[in-house]
Amino acid sequence: MLSAQLFKRQAGAWLLAIAAAAGVTACGDDDDDGGVGPSGSANLPTQAQLKAALDDAQAQANGGFSLNMWATVVDRSGIVRAVAFTGDKVGDQWLGSRVISAQKANTANDFSLPGLALSTANLYTATQPGGTLFGLQESNPVDPDVAYGGNADNYGTESDFMVGKRIGGVNVFGGGLALYDATGEIIGAVGVSGDTSCADHNIAWKVRDGLTLDYVPGGVDPVSATDNIVYDLQGDGTSPSGWGHPECSTAATTIGDALPTSHPIGVVAPG
Repeated sequence: MLSAQLFKRQAGAWLLAIAAAAGVTACGDDDDDGGVGPSGSANLPTQAQLKAALDDAQAQANGGFSLNMWATVVDRSGIVRAVAFTGDKVGDQWLGSRVISAQKANTANDFSLPGLALSTANLYTATQPGGTLFGLQESNPVDPDVAYGGNADNYGTESDFMVGKRIGGVNVFGGGLALYDATGEIIGAVGVSGDTSCADHNIAWKVRDGLTLDYVPGGVDPVSATDNIVYDLQGDGTSPSGWGHPECSTAATTIGDALPTSHPIGVVAPG
């Protein structure tokens, strides 16, 4: 039998070996440069491109309160690739909307396919109590260590702590859209937050249009066959299409209904 002293010594060695192995695994998942998993598509926007598109979209009439906004882009594997805001500093837009924008991007990416795009706005009705997707919003929680780690002074910059990491999260109101490049390939998604959910959708649509990543293959909107927001909720809360979203204002509804015409989606060239 091992002496007590020898047993403690060997047990200590085993624990050190286990800790070292865990450290190697952790470094492999989240290394010093913040990168994890596969590289994102070369067609995804840079932080500067995202900010420019967000600034331009937010400055337009969107039917909301004209508040400053956050935007997040994730790649197809759910890794955050860019975060931006429109104000002069982090506190110029709702602080909680940074993570919400990331949730929306993650959701649109998670529930869109090569042949069918679903916006976060499209998920509202089905996730209400009694809906066919009720509980979906609880299925993929945000990773709080990723969401709130790092130096807050870097939030919304190229050094945002979320960049290079998977954020998770599911959000089921307007503001998240899948990104499709000119070949029709789905390469990730963008999420926008900071105003009413309807204005968020309108801004996200214009951001995607500005990035020229809107070659949407099809969607559930019965009018446009895109992933546009659908305003068909009845007084009893039912949606004839099954994809309805609440109205926020007459102005937002008018702008949203017109998006497929005012900012039409791209068409993939044949061949």
